[in-house]
Amino acid sequence: MTPTLFGRWQTRLLLLATVGVLVSLPFAMGLIGSEPDSVYFWILGYITIFGLGWDVLYNYLQKYRWDRDWPAAFQLLAGIWEAVFVFCGVGIFHFLPLPKDEISPLLFLLHYSSVWLAVFIVSQTLMRIIFPRWRFRGGEWL
Repeated sequence: MTPTLFGRWQTRLLLLATVGVLVSLPFAMGLIGSEPDSVYFWILGYITIFGLGWDVLYNYLQKYRWDRDWPAAFQLLAGIWEAVFVFCGVGIFHFLPLPKDEISPLLFLLHYSSVWLAVFIVSQTLMRIIFPRWRFRGGEWL
């Protein structure tokens, strides 16, 4: 079944609140990068907030596909687009506040890619094992 908008939101919130936080912890503790910093959780928050908005657009565009589904290749393109949008908002135009003035583009790319890849893999594998009816409920797990 094609995910509903509410199902997309539930899945995004669940995965970013669990997998996203776990992947962000080594960055925030300074194990990856130069020093401990909470900026990675701010970025994770922005990814979550803007992702909820993007899901409205993705859900709308999905209705024009013949099978009304969103293939993995489109998910990759959506992930790249979201990364560009958040990086421009945080790193270039500074319209998103951060507790730190500067963020390294390399560290941003490493953090975002790690979070995105982990969330993508879990959504394609573990979610189907832990929540076997998740797909049949339109992506809703509650």
